[in-house]
Amino acid sequence: MSDTAIVSKLQTARQKVLEQLSQVIVGQTEVIDELLISVFARGHCLLEGVPGLAKTLMVSTLARTLDLRFSRIQFTPDLMPADITGIDIIEESRETGSRDYRFLEGPLFAHVILADEINRTPPKTQSALLEAMQEHRVTVGRNRHLLPQPFFVLATQNPIEQEGTYPLPEAQQDRFMFKVFVKYPSFDEEFEIVRKTTSLEESDLHSVLTAAEILELQKIVRQVPTSDHVTRYALALVRQTRVDQGSAAHGGGIPDIVRQYVAWGAGPRAVQYLVLGGKARALLHGRSHVICEDIQALAKPVLRHRLVMNFLAESDGFSADMLVEKLLEDTPTKEDELFRDPRFQSLFAA
Repeated sequence: MSDTAIVSKLQTARQKVLEQLSQVIVGQTEVIDELLISVFARGHCLLEGVPGLAKTLMVSTLARTLDLRFSRIQFTPDLMPADITGIDIIEESRETGSRDYRFLEGPLFAHVILADEINRTPPKTQSALLEAMQEHRVTVGRNRHLLPQPFFVLATQNPIEQEGTYPLPEAQQDRFMFKVFVKYPSFDEEFEIVRKTTSLEESDLHSVLTAAEILELQKIVRQVPTSDHVTRYALALVRQTRVDQGSAAHGGGIPDIVRQYVAWGAGPRAVQYLVLGGKARALLHGRSHVICEDIQALAKPVLRHRLVMNFLAESDGFSADMLVEKLLEDTPTKEDELFRDPRFQSLFAA
């Protein structure tokens, strides 16, 4: 398949999905694009926003546009691992009268999982979800059960209410490719939302992509070439966030602002997702190769939940997004400038 055909295939898929989503969802184009990138790059996505911004509706509508099995799990403090993974039940044979165990699948056995208010369930249940996200399987008793492919967890959480919540551990947040902030709509968008939701207007949604087509698109994304320079650029962004990274020369290459505000930086999975997401974004924007602009566009959703800011950052109101913006400003995009800079030479030599 030629480069033009590959680009056209993913762009056509995106356009079909957007046409269906636009019947229900008003605006939120950037959020939808990041959701699609995570789907095509075989990643999971965490949506955060205040109530009423259509996070749940967005995910459920996306699932309806894909010809995939969909399951919604409403996370609550009393939810147990077996409630989502499934259980072994004793079944008696009518012919022989013998009894044996049979596995009864839980709601995780679907292609698209909406984990609604994921931070409302205790760590034991979160750990069961963690195995599913990472290994694409669940363990019940002594048996492991594979989940259907493709498999995506699209989770939501409310940043306001803290009572009765269990903050996601860093290890589980790291399994999400993106953390996406869902913001308030503009005036025109909110006007259209009110018009649509207070009338008899109905949407006519239908599926536009099958499981086999999505798996094929995921393979196409991984075939997109990435130059060594773009990979070094992604590495430069991530390695600058690690306080103890770099050689002794030139201060280790770590910016002072990182030493001041960061307790722990991002790990290798951040670089992997920057490059994978960059590949998917490149195709969605009509290119068959990744450029630094793709990495820059995805830096915030990839890094914001992987940076552990210290107490000083919280007291000064300095967020992870503000740090990423500063790193993007100070990291050269031109190959010769990046490679010859003594600060980055120190980071690459470590």
